[in-house]
Amino acid sequence: MNERDRSVLINIGEECAVIAELITGFALESFLRDERTKRAVAMSLINVGELTKLLSFETRSKHNHIPWKDIAGLRDVTAHGYKTLRMDDIWDTAKNEMPYRQLAHPYLLFLARPIYFTQSNLRVGLQSAA
Repeated sequence: MNERDRSVLINIGEECAVIAELITGFALESFLRDERTKRAVAMSLINVGELTKLLSFETRSKHNHIPWKDIAGLRDVTAHGYKTLRMDDIWDTAKNEMPYRQLAHPYLLFLARPIYFTQSNLRVGLQSAA
């Protein structure tokens, strides 16, 4: 994997962690009332989609179990249809799909920095990986 893809994967993992942190403690109703959090989550989803578009065809093809096209497509819908965007859909993505990406987060870091993960030293946190 090239250095650019490694960097992009790390950034995707960081954005996923930001989204998870932003929605912690929220239920749908409280999320829908919090304009700042709605906008922050939408922006982070845009960032994830934009970063996805930077990955090489080789990396996306090699890891085709990740829905790269759908992730990039969500970026386009979120960025270009913000005023008509259904925030409950953003919530659903952040709450129900991001846990999958959160679980994929160590995998993304593993792809980006395989030497970092060893049997005796497996860390999931971004802070320790940086």
